[in-house]
Amino acid sequence: MRNYLTFAAAMMLAALAATILYSNAEETPLPRAEQQSDRPSPPSPGAEPTMTVLDHREVQGILGKEVRSATDENMGRIVDVIVDRAGQVRAAIIDFGGFLGVGSRKIAVAWNALHFPSNEKKSERITLELTRDQVRAAPEYKEDRQVVVLGASGGLESLPEQ
Repeated sequence: MRNYLTFAAAMMLAALAATILYSNAEETPLPRAEQQSDRPSPPSPGAEPTMTVLDHREVQGILGKEVRSATDENMGRIVDVIVDRAGQVRAAIIDFGGFLGVGSRKIAVAWNALHFPSNEKKSERITLELTRDQVRAAPEYKEDRQVVVLGASGGLESLPEQ
């Protein structure tokens, strides 16, 4: 019985040490040659992938999250995120208007027009720098067509087709 308790205590200490090590770890940068390539190169045999541990209090998923205007108008929910070929986030797609999905339209809004709650206020909603009238006047987003993004100032911008 004593050997079992010693073994269990050793396993718990090892798990605690691993947790502490990974919680303080940062992502290891790739060598310079790999960073400049447009195409990811296959991993070398035996190479270990890097790991980054993110604190759950500092990140959040946004798909399905409600979006409100600065004046607390319901603007809809985020249903998709648009990225360019370089992987940069360009816009969020908001399911706007309608009731229970009937009569709603998908609108692309510039990523920088969205404001996310701080760590302390994670329960707050995502806010959009636009009014309902500005969003209502925007063209509808349709998959496989040129994307017209509604900017933070209410202006429209077309994303280049790639």
